[in-house]
Amino acid sequence: MKTKTSLLLLALFMTLGAITVKAQGNQKIAYVDTDYILQNIPEYGDAQEEINQMSVRWQKELKALSDKLDQMKRDYQTESVLLSDDMKNKKEAAIAAKEQELASLQMQYYGPEGEVFTKRTELIQPIQEKIYNAIAQVAQQKNYAFVIDKASGTTVLYSNDKFDISDDILDEVGNVMQTVRRQDRKRTSNSANTTKSSGGGNKSGDVKK
Repeated sequence: MKTKTSLLLLALFMTLGAITVKAQGNQKIAYVDTDYILQNIPEYGDAQEEINQMSVRWQKELKALSDKLDQMKRDYQTESVLLSDDMKNKKEAAIAAKEQELASLQMQYYGPEGEVFTKRTELIQPIQEKIYNAIAQVAQQKNYAFVIDKASGTTVLYSNDKFDISDDILDEVGNVMQTVRRQDRKRTSNSANTTKSSGGGNKSGDVKK
């Protein structure tokens, strides 16, 4: 019964999909790969490197504090049998205070509104906004009804390269910030296993301004 119901729902969705496509007529759909786009914007790489360097410093600071806390706990375990109740209470309070200090510092750096979030918003969000504006501009110029982001987690079962407008978006972004020349753009293993080396785009220098 469950299988039959599922088949009926599938048939209904397919029918509705066919009706929708027919109603939309000749509306055009394209897709972009924002991972590929970001990989070919030097400013994004610089921003990521700055955030990574900050994170390395913070991780060292947190580790030093965590090591100190662990040492305090080991010392307490070793000495506890020789301590008076008053001394035990003082050491336990010191350990609790150090735990709170560590937790507060972790939240300061990596919390929902911590310094990593703030720095990413400061450095990355302007780049993302420029990409979005470029997508909207290209979509309007080429009359695309929908533009799907292949890297956003959307399930894409099949895609034809001729509908990939990622390079067009990079060219458009290149009007307001530096991007890698079209013929020099590359995809990492996260985006694809091939090198994007189609012609066109800026012909001089390593980046397009």
